Amino acid sequence: MALMDRLPKHLFTNRGWGLLAAGALSLGCAYVMGRRDLLSLAVLLILLPLVALAGVRVLKPKFQVYREFNPSTVETASTTTVRLAVARSSYATGQVIMEEQLPPRFGEPPAFRFPARSASGGTSRYEYHLRSGKRGQFRIGPVTAEFSDPFGLSLRRHAIDDGDILTVTPAAVELPVTGLAGARGNDGVTATRIRANPSDDDIMTREYRHGDPMRRVHWAATARHGQLMVRQEESVTTPEATLILDQRFSAFAAGNGSVFGGRDEDSDLVTSPNFEWIVTAAMSIAAHLAERNYSLRLLDSFGGPAFHRSRSATDPDAEEFQGAGGLQAIAEALAAVELSGPKHIRAEHHRIEHANYTESSPSPAAETTDSPFNDRLMDKLSAHRLRGPLLAMVGNLTLAEARALAPAAGYGANAFALVVTDASRNNDDVLEILRLAGWRAAAVTSKTLLTAAWSAFDGGGIVAAADAAMDVRRGAAVPR
Repeated sequence: MALMDRLPKHLFTNRGWGLLAAGALSLGCAYVMGRRDLLSLAVLLILLPLVALAGVRVLKPKFQVYREFNPSTVETASTTTVRLAVARSSYATGQVIMEEQLPPRFGEPPAFRFPARSASGGTSRYEYHLRSGKRGQFRIGPVTAEFSDPFGLSLRRHAIDDGDILTVTPAAVELPVTGLAGARGNDGVTATRIRANPSDDDIMTREYRHGDPMRRVHWAATARHGQLMVRQEESVTTPEATLILDQRFSAFAAGNGSVFGGRDEDSDLVTSPNFEWIVTAAMSIAAHLAERNYSLRLLDSFGGPAFHRSRSATDPDAEEFQGAGGLQAIAEALAAVELSGPKHIRAEHHRIEHANYTESSPSPAAETTDSPFNDRLMDKLSAHRLRGPLLAMVGNLTLAEARALAPAAGYGANAFALVVTDASRNNDDVLEILRLAGWRAAAVTSKTLLTAAWSAFDGGGIVAAADAAMDVRRGAAVPR
């Protein structure tokens, strides 16, 4: 029995190996004893397994596989249900044992027999559950089928589908309520403020313009000014927030000049504990703001779309996100966002420069393509100047990089920076540079509770950010 266990199982079953052994023994006896009947028996015993082997190799059955995830994308530490429907698309007999191939993190692959006892209409249905503690995109499948010939002598195993991708998004941490929501109206928008006890005289008015409906004429103001005046509509705008997501390989390397070996074995992501903290923070802050009807803009440290290199992004070039659909797009994009090195950066900047400046010659004073927090980022921030809070989530910064990021604080109604670094690293100089420029900056590690880091900013600064954005909008909407 021990000898049988050592024989290859992908060619013959124990029965097939037994027949081959009996055939070999019969062949030896026929040679020694000179019996033709033993020779015929030996040939039969040897040929039967070989013919069975050829049959399962040439006449392999075909199957159709349909796989469904519910939900289709799942958060880390949550469970998704996998439903399989398998149907035979060609005639075949014999027993079929199937196995769903899974990445190692999901444990033992589930095995099942085909057809199932509850099969209906020639289709067998199966169900199992998966849960991942890490984000990423994982290939679930293929289903491998192990089938034998009608006599159970030979085995064949092969994949009957290509598998499907399961997207695991980072789970948002529920952040404490801060003053960020304090300047919203009940409908979730920022509105121009009016006095606490308004009267008819407080209504904003302006000169009549051709096309204005007569129902908007303010007769009291018309009498005072001696010309036709109409009511000025209240300025109502959606609040905005901009998030800068640092994805530089060098900012998260484990030491100066060290080679970073953080590639995840299952999802093939280049990441680190500090970067995972930033991803969770970005997801949590985005969810916190989206629930309060904020429009979100996400950029990388070079001014490009934050998810341009994310394999899971539905629209890699998107920068602005709004509503439940926008939040879902952010979650899916964060599933496979990873660190990128200088080669990625140079290629991306070459592409952007070529797309935007093909008709203009490069400036001799232009920044190098490897320079983070450059003019491209500042131009993007300037285009939405003072429209809402600015939040930067960055890795280790050099003094030069801190000085490059510092002026960006002037483009936000208020600016908040989370510097995710190692506990042994001294960041006092970096934080001082950012704070002097107007950033509310804090250094954290991958062990810092996100809720604690978020609460540290609620010293009136976030309220001021929303109020400042509201004042800017009022100044733009009301004629002086």
